[in-house]
Amino acid sequence: MPIKPSDTKLTGLFLDMLAAEQGAGANTLDAYRRDLTDFSEFLARIGHTFVDAQTQTLRDYLADLDARGFKSTSVARRLSAMRHLYRFLLNERIRGDDPAAILSGPKRGRGLPKVLSIADVDRMLRRAKELSEAEDASPSKRLRSLRLYCLLEVLYATGLRVSELVALPRSAAKRDARMIVVRGKGNKERLVPLNEASRQAMADYLAATEAAKADKKTSEAASKWLFPSFGESGHLTRQHFARDLKELAVASGLQARLVSPHVLRHAFASHLLHNGADLRIVQTLLGHTDISTTQIYTHVVEERLKSLVRDLHPLAEKS
Repeated sequence: MPIKPSDTKLTGLFLDMLAAEQGAGANTLDAYRRDLTDFSEFLARIGHTFVDAQTQTLRDYLADLDARGFKSTSVARRLSAMRHLYRFLLNERIRGDDPAAILSGPKRGRGLPKVLSIADVDRMLRRAKELSEAEDASPSKRLRSLRLYCLLEVLYATGLRVSELVALPRSAAKRDARMIVVRGKGNKERLVPLNEASRQAMADYLAATEAAKADKKTSEAASKWLFPSFGESGHLTRQHFARDLKELAVASGLQARLVSPHVLRHAFASHLLHNGADLRIVQTLLGHTDISTTQIYTHVVEERLKSLVRDLHPLAEKS
């Protein structure tokens, strides 16, 4: 009788497939690993593995998640991970059936994204610029302020994912660049336009980094990253930027809990749509593979259409 591969080994094979065939990034792989590890631990407690678990066992796991207080969105994500795993096991002939195929997930409404108003973003941009121009700041503090202002300008100008933003190459700061090439999810590349404010912010920040390097009289090679760091990745981390952004929000008179890099990405998309941009164009700029992902912003389009009818239709009631 052949020895059944362990859940750990199968998880590793599954993640290898996602990375090789679908170009899944590190964050996606980590999320799948966490979800499948929790599922495997549940199975182990009741004497089962990925290979012998049946549909009812999978239902029991979903019920266990619910009993542990998991939100419907988290339960749906775990179910998605199981479905992908068992399709993989079926395709690899490790199993002859797919016990997850007939499972139905929890009903969930898709919540509207948090969005900052244009005035809120303007307040943050003004405050960040003020800090970057403070004459009494030390050189190191001024450089950090210039970096934050640059990050904010580029994020609001492009709507990049935070992982794409912090990993921008140094070459993105070319003064004459009108577009930058961004490597997004699935290792896919897309062109994203830059506005004048973001180009100027990058140029000012890059000039400051060069000046700081000259002051130290060091001959070390320039980092390939626009936002270098001494960490393992070599560039600024998402967490570091998120902390700096929340501090800026408070300094701008906003609540820290309402501001994050992802909220600014939402602001980019919502403000474009509110001003008449086509949903397909926004989909391309955001790097969404499926238009359904971009359709969380349709409420913005609907509100704009209502206001157009209200303001422009000849039979609309005038106050």
